[in-house]
Amino acid sequence: MLPITMATPGEIVTVKKITGRDEVRQHLGELGFVPDEEVSVVADNGGNLIIAIKSGRVALDKTMANRIFVEEER
Repeated sequence: MLPITMATPGEIVTVKKITGRDEVRQHLGELGFVPDEEVSVVADNGGNLIIAIKSGRVALDKTMANRIFVEEER
């Protein structure tokens, strides 16, 4: 497992774990970041990410993105 900030743009990864306070985990869950969900990094601007999730895109700053741990697709 690695933080999503380490994923390569265009790579499809699977969310495995969300860390942080309950409020942070709930907020990310409401955005669609739940275990076993496939996501893809669209753009990386110094750790600030645009992530394709479900049928939309979400922008996250580096601090929030580092709370999302993913596993690469094999």
